[in-house]
Amino acid sequence: MKINSVRDPEFAPYGQVLEGYDTDRLCAAMRQIPLPEEGTAYETGIESLEACGIFRELRERAYGGMTLQLGMCWGRNTRLNCLEYHRDSEVNIGTGDFILLLARRDEVENGVLDTGKVKAFRIPGGSVLEVYATTLHFAPCHVSEGEGFRVAVALPLGTNTEKPAIDAHNDEDRMLWARNKWLLAHAESKQAAQGAWIGLSGVNIDLAEA
Repeated sequence: MKINSVRDPEFAPYGQVLEGYDTDRLCAAMRQIPLPEEGTAYETGIESLEACGIFRELRERAYGGMTLQLGMCWGRNTRLNCLEYHRDSEVNIGTGDFILLLARRDEVENGVLDTGKVKAFRIPGGSVLEVYATTLHFAPCHVSEGEGFRVAVALPLGTNTEKPAIDAHNDEDRMLWARNKWLLAHAESKQAAQGAWIGLSGVNIDLAEA
């Protein structure tokens, strides 16, 4: 599978690199958190990361003053498994290079996305990456298995917490997996086994086999 750069023109529909941020202190704080023994971990808000000055900058500049949370996804991963979206942009900052598997919401047809439409993008460590609300994304993939990945995740406060109790009136309602999180799962994923909407058809992409 071709790995594109976020500096390539192909990335323009999916997001943008935000300039003018100092990420050194944040990356140092992330490196203090050990990798899980296997798989990935995610926390919506981490106090040591939110204590870094960039948290206020992201809140005031990148999100225009919205109430924000700053957590992290970290571990080792090479598979697609699922894609999700939010009503707002997500900002990612990695301690080292990492890869995102992305698609566009307008490529979903009748609640299903063909994984042949998914593209891979490599993000340089320390970059501040905005992933648009119209972009389908999920857990990062590592570049080096030995190093894994540590990626900060900035989102509006409450995102990815407990799912609100709703009556489903349409397919999008059935995709709702957590607060401000709509999920399309591949049939081979653990999320599908837990009842998530089966919204990915085709190969469950694995970069280790690409």
